[in-house]
Amino acid sequence: MARRLVPADRSEVEAALAADPKGRAEWKLLTKHYMALLEEKAPGHSVEVRVPPYAAVQVIPGVKHTRGTPPAVVETDAATWVALARGEMTWAEAEASGKVSASGQRADLEPWLPLA
Repeated sequence: MARRLVPADRSEVEAALAADPKGRAEWKLLTKHYMALLEEKAPGHSVEVRVPPYAAVQVIPGVKHTRGTPPAVVETDAATWVALARGEMTWAEAEASGKVSASGQRADLEPWLPLA
């Protein structure tokens, strides 16, 4: 797993959001920023949250995962992740629409969302 992510500078986040993210650079910045906020809000290693190709983090207290596929995995695309993190989409809406895949115990991120 990569080193801990660091939230982006507020002005960078605002600029990326104002650009109505269209490019890879904006999605990468926003994805990593909100993943860093999730790491801060829900520290732990029991759930792996993946937003390919930009970032993956292990969060939420519980059994630490060290090898192979974690027992709990959440995966989504960058646009859905940013919408969830900003409160523009609920966890239930994302699951019902198939925009998020969540498996395993503790894979429900609703208690930690939104992040901003």
